[in-house]
Amino acid sequence: MRYPTVLTIAGSDSSGGAGIQADIKTISSLGVYACSAITAITSQNTTGVRSIQGIDPNILKDQIEAVFEDMKIDAVKSGMLYSKDSVEAIADCLKRFAPKYYVLDPVMVSTSGSKLITDEAIEAVREMLFPLATLITPNIEEVRVLTGISVKSVDDMQKAAEVLLDCGCNAVLMKGGHLDGDESVDMLFEKGKDGIGIRSAFVDTKNTHGTGCTLSSAIASYLALGEDLKEAFMSAKDYIIHALYAGKDIECGKGHGPVNHFFNPKSLSGINF
Repeated sequence: MRYPTVLTIAGSDSSGGAGIQADIKTISSLGVYACSAITAITSQNTTGVRSIQGIDPNILKDQIEAVFEDMKIDAVKSGMLYSKDSVEAIADCLKRFAPKYYVLDPVMVSTSGSKLITDEAIEAVREMLFPLATLITPNIEEVRVLTGISVKSVDDMQKAAEVLLDCGCNAVLMKGGHLDGDESVDMLFEKGKDGIGIRSAFVDTKNTHGTGCTLSSAIASYLALGEDLKEAFMSAKDYIIHALYAGKDIECGKGHGPVNHFFNPKSLSGINF
């Protein structure tokens, strides 16, 4: 027996609501074992990011190698990658260790509007990591940066997804939490398949810090638990909605607080090799 295991590669959030901390909370709450490789240290809280220090790419690479050489990794999730050199190190490791699933959340801007990645790293992510990804999960602002398309409707999502799929990734999750209207619409587009959408009512809360990190980590966790991509998308969407509702009226910081990751934690249980 062994634990289902996810490796998250992301930046550290000192306030605990996003980044590697949110990833570990999400993965653990879903009954999956969480490993981590830290790409950068941020000094931040619920109101904004004060400073960022990137981790030496050689140390980042050593973290990833140490985990893969010792553990059976069922899925990898990446978030804030910070620099081109970090992206190159990650791409090298992913090619060598070839995890079955890789969920890429192309984190570029924080909820508070702070830039979290260098310009040259953005192009490196597109060229080196998109072709390795099982799924990419950009928000609307990240879609605009990556494609030049301003997403204001589901039709725009389709157009932008086609551009991103042409970059070599297997599937794109277009997150519609920032669209105008009474509902949030998330669309999953896979190569050669019709798009799948989930509509949900907006949760009236300011506690949205780390929602993108949480959603992508949940998808990676459900993939590690044996669900296919469509099932993992639907399960993760259900998880994030409940996490938002559970934390919507809680005061946690002076800005955008976190979701409640532990509204219904699952036990960590072994699975067969």
